[in-house]
Amino acid sequence: MRAAVLAAISALALPVPAFATGLVDNVNGITVGADGKLQHFNAMLISDDGKVEKLVQGKVEEPAPPKRAKKRRKGDPEAPPAPLYSFRLDGLGKTLIPGLIDAHGHVMGLGLSLITLDLSDTTSLAQAQEKIRAYARANSGRKWIVGTGWNQEVWGLGRFPTAAELDAAVGDIPVWLERVDGHAGWANSAALKAAGITAASKAPAGGRIEMAGGQPSGIFVDKAMDLVTRVVPPPAPKDRDIALEKAQQALLATGITAIADMGTSIDDWQAFRRSADRGALRVRIMAYAAGLDNLITIGGPGPTPWLYDDHLRLNGMKLLLDGALGSRGAWLKADYADAPGQRGLPMIGDTQLRNLMSRAAMDNFQIAVHAIGDAANAELLGAIEELAETYGGDRRWRIEHAQIIDPADLPRLARNGIIASMQPVHEASDWRMATARMGEARLKGAYAWRSMLDNRVPLAFGSDTPVESPNPFPGIAVAMTREDAKGEPLGGWMPQQRISFTEALAAFTRGASYAGFAEKRFGSLEPGQRADFLLIDRDISNTRPADIRGTQVLETWIGGKRVYVKGQAAKE
Repeated sequence: MRAAVLAAISALALPVPAFATGLVDNVNGITVGADGKLQHFNAMLISDDGKVEKLVQGKVEEPAPPKRAKKRRKGDPEAPPAPLYSFRLDGLGKTLIPGLIDAHGHVMGLGLSLITLDLSDTTSLAQAQEKIRAYARANSGRKWIVGTGWNQEVWGLGRFPTAAELDAAVGDIPVWLERVDGHAGWANSAALKAAGITAASKAPAGGRIEMAGGQPSGIFVDKAMDLVTRVVPPPAPKDRDIALEKAQQALLATGITAIADMGTSIDDWQAFRRSADRGALRVRIMAYAAGLDNLITIGGPGPTPWLYDDHLRLNGMKLLLDGALGSRGAWLKADYADAPGQRGLPMIGDTQLRNLMSRAAMDNFQIAVHAIGDAANAELLGAIEELAETYGGDRRWRIEHAQIIDPADLPRLARNGIIASMQPVHEASDWRMATARMGEARLKGAYAWRSMLDNRVPLAFGSDTPVESPNPFPGIAVAMTREDAKGEPLGGWMPQQRISFTEALAAFTRGASYAGFAEKRFGSLEPGQRADFLLIDRDISNTRPADIRGTQVLETWIGGKRVYVKGQAAKE
């Protein structure tokens, strides 16, 4: 499998001259200008280094043909005329938009989900158990079974699953499966034994061991997951290489040309470098190291320069301040409505949070902090306000998710250049659960995109893949409607927080680029930027939001090179 995947990598760039001076013509071009308004064009000139030279609305002026070097002698064969462009692509009237940027994803997590057990499509515990059994039969000989994607809310279980229920699927070897949001893990009895988990085991600060009848139930929340993951065999380098290639294929097929990788480990970074050294890294990656140790190991004295023609850079550090709503790990100001006595888990103490942020800021690393609950967001806002007094300049502090914010705290985001890095599809997936967890009265600042823009807070949109599909088009539709794929709730959940198509597109292009200090390099097709763009099958600026969901990417181009064509497999 590895040989087949890696052999295909070099063939993914389709037959267009690398970094060609060329013309993309006859397109319905759409981008968001610096003024925040939609701009239209019908042609694009690309320079010989793969950058946008000019966007044209109207007739393209043909360049003058080159002059002949010398007069042809009698009897010499007629030389063919020199081409006006080294390539010319007729877009056949298709819509062209900038390459879309995922402001928050997990590249290796996506890739590993594609080569391990994935339960994200299961709708019941019984279905999940059968899929686990089938996977075990098809992968006999493994010492562990690992996977992701389960969601007890989708299963309608009303509780967490148990080790005994996992034993019923596979009981003879250890099994460890992470919840869809990555904030809880499910272990069978063999995994509990391998990790030495007993009734006497204690959860570390910022974690919780779910108990049943005085015994560990098999569910570990947030920091408590470390009790099991420390004995789970890590992916081998060859598996990471395969996973990265699978992730790139999935991203390119959905129109993602750049992504902010949230939680990069040294092993991930090395996989990115190996791919780039082979010339196989097509997607641009803005990396945020997982915590201080990885930050120092990868970056050393500061952020790396842009590497491999703007394909890779370590921007800064990613921290986890709290957990997620689904596992009741999000840190709230008041008890969960459906779990009195629980308020979630701060995973970093207030002093430690400030020390870590300060240590990174001293060396000019950008700081991105996961905060979902209203207490977590308030704590992070306070930390940023304190640190901004010491560390001035263009810091672009990032709050990742910013899902549940006390309305009283919303105006604070406008201070100190804070960026709200949010994922619209989470609202569509979570609105029922969020209401059950907190009650609607406490959700006035939930997934508050309109309030962010009204308070002049920059928005950067992403998917949190593999928690959600990396496909950005449903995200654009959700941002416009606040409705899920079934059109529910009719009229949108808290519809006052809807935003326009132009604002949503900007958050997936200009906003996501700005959030990663890349606005001068890619994201809006301005002259001098990298020519990263998509040809798609419909005019998403002039169609119903529900129809935007089904948008198909026909071609993906990065740096003036065509790297994906719908229906065309990589050639070996």
